[in-house]
Amino acid sequence: MVLGMLPKRERETDMHSTVIIGSGPYGLSLAAQLAAFKIENRIFGPCMETWDKHMPSNMFLKSEGFASDLYAPGAGYPLRQFCRERIIPYEDIGIPVHRRTFVQYGKEFQRRMVPQLEQTMIKRLSQVPGGFELETANGQTLKARRVVLAVGITHFAYLPLLLRGFSTEAVSHSYDHGDLSKFQGKRVLIIGAGASAVDVAVDLSKAGAAPELIARASFILFHSAPVEPRPWRERLRNPRSTVGLGWRSKLAVDLPLVFHTLPEKVRHRTVSRHLGPAPGWFARAEFEGKIPAHLGCQLEQVRESGTQLRVLYRDSSGASREIETDHVIAATGYRPVLRGLSFLDEPLAAKIKSAGETPKLDRNFASSVPGLYMIGLASANDFGPVCRFACGAEFTTKRLARHLAQA
Repeated sequence: MVLGMLPKRERETDMHSTVIIGSGPYGLSLAAQLAAFKIENRIFGPCMETWDKHMPSNMFLKSEGFASDLYAPGAGYPLRQFCRERIIPYEDIGIPVHRRTFVQYGKEFQRRMVPQLEQTMIKRLSQVPGGFELETANGQTLKARRVVLAVGITHFAYLPLLLRGFSTEAVSHSYDHGDLSKFQGKRVLIIGAGASAVDVAVDLSKAGAAPELIARASFILFHSAPVEPRPWRERLRNPRSTVGLGWRSKLAVDLPLVFHTLPEKVRHRTVSRHLGPAPGWFARAEFEGKIPAHLGCQLEQVRESGTQLRVLYRDSSGASREIETDHVIAATGYRPVLRGLSFLDEPLAAKIKSAGETPKLDRNFASSVPGLYMIGLASANDFGPVCRFACGAEFTTKRLARHLAQA
């Protein structure tokens, strides 16, 4: 049975029940869950666009196959089923999921479970009596009683102060790139030591560029390849969860509501430190010994010299060094700060209470503005590091759908 509720023809004065902004794993899963409760909803955004257009073309997901599902009620439509239908090699554990497979899966999930998706962006969201007013990129205006922001990482790319103010031809963020073939024959310096940095470096090398990597970290901590089956003692000592091995990770997945009760400083510190951006084990062979890496370094200055960039830094011994490059890519991660949500009008944005520039959310993902909810990365400081990953959509969307059904 196909899930979803097609929007009826409406007047501009009509007030919809729920609008979802974002059509990645969280937005699509929520729309599918809402359909099961027969909650009328509209969902906006190009399907799986971040994964399709803003990730290295040849990357693999760090999450195992069993942890890479989108979520619909009942049997749903898991990745395992999609791969079986398309004759794509799949194992719950051990076969990395290619980005292309995940994108295709997400789009097929949308076709089957969320046929009402409107693949246009929302360019303005404001508060009006009784709810919200939204304006789409194609000029349509609509109103909704409730709005759920499921924007993922789209608006949250973090660029260090040292790299701001340059043209996009000189400096960019890893989010700005999917296809890296335009850098063929160019020298490119990647800043960072996490999964994005390594994936971008490997993709650049395959594209015929000359990448180098520089980072403050003294070493790159690759994930270990999974070994299954494991002895029962090892399974007890390090249980497996959707975000990795160990009791801390398992508790992060199983007890997000307990996490929500912790002191604010503890929550923020835990999210910033646990489950860092480590590269997958499968990238190690393509990176080590093939791509120059300057580790334990501190950037000091970046300046333009004609068409080149000169990057000054101190190496691990404290000596001053310099790299000349054609372009710098900052693989410096994402920070869900409210100012990144540029489509919020100023009066609405000013009403959202925050802590450390991230939204304060209640136990049902509601912001301080009645009717406005935030899920995905924006909710990580409230519900834990599981919300930084696609698998966090299971807890999030089931809980939020139940809440909206009762509201």
